[in-house]
Amino acid sequence: MSGAPAPDELLSIAIRVAREAAATAHRMRSEAIGDVQTKSTDTDVVTAADKAVERQVIEALQAGRPGDTVLGEEYGGGAAPVEPGAVRWILDPIDGTVNYLYGVPHYAVSLAAEVDGVVVAGVVRNIVTGDEWTATRGGGAWRDGRRLTGSSETELGQTLVGTGFGYDSRRRDHQTAVLHRMITRIRDIRRLGSASLDLCFTAEGILDAFFEKGLNHWDHAAGGLIAAEAGLLVTGLAGREPGVDMVLVAPPALHGPLHDLLVELDASGGA
Repeated sequence: MSGAPAPDELLSIAIRVAREAAATAHRMRSEAIGDVQTKSTDTDVVTAADKAVERQVIEALQAGRPGDTVLGEEYGGGAAPVEPGAVRWILDPIDGTVNYLYGVPHYAVSLAAEVDGVVVAGVVRNIVTGDEWTATRGGGAWRDGRRLTGSSETELGQTLVGTGFGYDSRRRDHQTAVLHRMITRIRDIRRLGSASLDLCFTAEGILDAFFEKGLNHWDHAAGGLIAAEAGLLVTGLAGREPGVDMVLVAPPALHGPLHDLLVELDASGGA
């Protein structure tokens, strides 16, 4: 990471840009939900605000740091290899677009800074409430000046687990089958509709653990760093890195039992 800015410097930029983006998304909502399109399936929606916020963030980052690249959910970019030590920003302009569309107050701007393939700073900001979670690699995870340490739960049977569903009907069918077999072996399930916020809730200990198949890098880059800096294990299954196959986040005491249960239930399988 020679020549790269310090993580704290990148976090300061991310916070400023994310707050401006959240303000735009909040302001645009009544207009944006009248201009809704679909992406991968009829249930996978994108609003005019998703696109406008992503453009705004890209322009703000390029104005302040013109040599950086941006990988965003709506317009892509930033997928090509970058120079050693260069910064790539990972953006989800509105994580929880269905919640945004319906007015469920659980959707966020997620923005992370990555150097040499490693996420070094991240912020997730709830667009409705203004709640904000931040982390830098090696600097801990924070919310409103309070350091986060995750859940103290140690028993799988008493665990409140967050998850999410994909948009492909075949994947949903498999995911619900997994939950059908899981639900009797944990305390309960929560499906809140925004992976980045779910990861922050897990970092804070509001949820004990979280898992989901099908998450893209922009879904978990910032939230995954926040969870890791809160002391949680952020992994895939069977020794794999977190990614599209699976993102599993849990305190060390819960990670092994939950991991083994997910493997047993073939949670990373299906479409």
